[in-house]
Amino acid sequence: MLASQCCNRSALDVDKAPSNQSLQMPGVVPLPCGENLNTTTDPTAAGLSMTLGIVSNIIALIILAKAYARLRRRSKATFLLFASSLVATDFAGHVIPGTLVLRLYLSGTPGGLCNQPDGTCHFLGGSMVFFGLCPLFLGCVMAVERCMGVTRPLLHTRVVCTAHTKMVLVMIWLLALSVALLPFFGLGTYTYQFPWTWCFIKVLDNTSITDVIFVLLFSGLGLAALAVALVCNTISGVTLVIARLRRKKCHRRSAKSHDIEMVVQLVGIMVTSCICWSPLLIFGLMSVIRSYSGSMEGDLDTYRTLMVTGVRLASCNQILDPWVYILLRRAVLRKIYHITTGRNILRGSTFRRWEISSIQNSIKNAINRN
Repeated sequence: MLASQCCNRSALDVDKAPSNQSLQMPGVVPLPCGENLNTTTDPTAAGLSMTLGIVSNIIALIILAKAYARLRRRSKATFLLFASSLVATDFAGHVIPGTLVLRLYLSGTPGGLCNQPDGTCHFLGGSMVFFGLCPLFLGCVMAVERCMGVTRPLLHTRVVCTAHTKMVLVMIWLLALSVALLPFFGLGTYTYQFPWTWCFIKVLDNTSITDVIFVLLFSGLGLAALAVALVCNTISGVTLVIARLRRKKCHRRSAKSHDIEMVVQLVGIMVTSCICWSPLLIFGLMSVIRSYSGSMEGDLDTYRTLMVTGVRLASCNQILDPWVYILLRRAVLRKIYHITTGRNILRGSTFRRWEISSIQNSIKNAINRN
C-alpha cells in the first residue's frame, strides 16, 4: 500500500507543543504540518519498498497469465482468475498510494493543515481503505470457493463458472469502494497521520461517533474476512488430509493435485494477511475507542507509533502476496525438494503422485467430452 518512514525524535518532541486545541483558538494562525514538524524527507526507503512491490506483482501477474492460458480446468481457472485479480489489486494498491506518499516526502509538507486535510489526503485515505479491504475480501472469497470445491465438488461444478467469478469480483470492488466513499457522505473522516506522510481514518484526535462507527465498520469487515478465510481453509485442509488418510487405508486415489496446491497457496495468503493486517485493524479499533472515551491523554505518542507500525506491516502484505503464489507452486516445490534432498522426484513420491493425478484427470475430462 505504502511505505511510511517514522520521523526523528525531534519531530516527536516538537509535536507535543502545538495541539489541535491551540490550532483552533481564535487569533492563532494555524501553521502547515511541515512548519510544525521537522520530519525527515528522505524517500529512499519508500521508493525501494514501492519498487520491490511493483516488481513482485509484475512477476506474479506474468506467471498467472501464462498459467491461465495453459490450464482450462474449471476449478483451477476460477482460482487463477481470483489470484490474478488479487495480484492486480495489490499492484494498483502499491502504485497509487505509494506515488502519493513519495510526493509528500519530496514536497516536505502534506500541502494542507494538520487539522484540515486537503484533496490529496482524502484521495490517499480512500485509496488505503479501498486497497486494504479488496485483498482481504478476495482472500476470503477464494477460501470459500476452494472450500466448496473440496467439500462439495458437484455443487461447485454447477454454481461456479467464469461469468459468476467476474460478477463476484465486481461486487467485491464495489463493496470496498462503497466503504471507502463513506467519509464523503459524512460517516467518518480522513486525516493526516503521524509523521504526516500518509492519510487514514481519524482515530486519535477529536474523534466523533461517526469516526468510531467508520473504524468499527472497516476493522469489523477486515477481521470478519480473515476469520471466514481461516475457517474455510481449515475445513479444506482437514478434508484433504482425511482423504489422504483414507486413500492410504483403502488404497484409493489421492486428492487431486491442483486442489492440494491451491489450498496450500490459500493458507499462505491467509497467514500473510493475518500477520500483516491484523495489527492495523486492531490498533485502529483500540485508538479510536480510547480517543472517543477521552482516556488517551499521555498515551498519544504510543498510539501514533502503533498506527505507524500497523500501516508498515499492512504495506508488506502487497509485497508478500505475489511471492506466496510464486514460491508455493509445484514447480518451485519440486526444485526445493531436489536442492534440499539432492534427489530427483521419485515415481512414488508425493510430487510425482500430484502430476500423475493431474494427467489422469485431464485424460478423463477429455474422454467425457467425447
